[in-house]
Amino acid sequence: MGLAPRAEAAAGRIAASLAGGMALAGGAILIAIALLTVASVSGRAVPGLTPVAGDFELVEAGIAVAVFFFLPWCQLRRGHVSVDILAIRLGRRAQAVLGFLGDLAVAVAALVILWRLWLGFGEKFPYGPQYLRDALGMGYKPFFAETTYELQLPVWIPYGLGLIGAVGFFLVALYTVWRSLNWVLVGAEGTP
Repeated sequence: MGLAPRAEAAAGRIAASLAGGMALAGGAILIAIALLTVASVSGRAVPGLTPVAGDFELVEAGIAVAVFFFLPWCQLRRGHVSVDILAIRLGRRAQAVLGFLGDLAVAVAALVILWRLWLGFGEKFPYGPQYLRDALGMGYKPFFAETTYELQLPVWIPYGLGLIGAVGFFLVALYTVWRSLNWVLVGAEGTP
């Protein structure tokens, strides 16, 4: 018998909705980047057209945000790279234990990524009173907003969007630890 299986199933539906929505948003970002790239390359190749100004800055920021938006879906589906040469020879319970340990390691990694991205965001975000920044662990307020070179896009915006993806990744990783713990308790992966 698992640990609160009904609650875990309800949390699983929420995690799937969150991860699916974020993956769709990441896909929309990638489509926009592809269209932007086509427009910019066409502007360079076709006489009379001009390339999109700052296209490399938008592609750079968009890809970073899209990657963070895909991480929750990847974790929910256990899409991260794994080596199963030894695990396939073990019993179902041993495979469930290894899956639990892997999910736990990813949850710890997601927490570290979230923490470091939060600190990076705090270094870039030039707003808010210092007492609130101290309470949130954001560090000292920068003297000016760091921007990209060509478009003067504030760097804190992609950091903030990436932070949203990192929060989703961490929440889904916590859910997958719960799910895999239930699989260990039941004795096999994939059993309700």
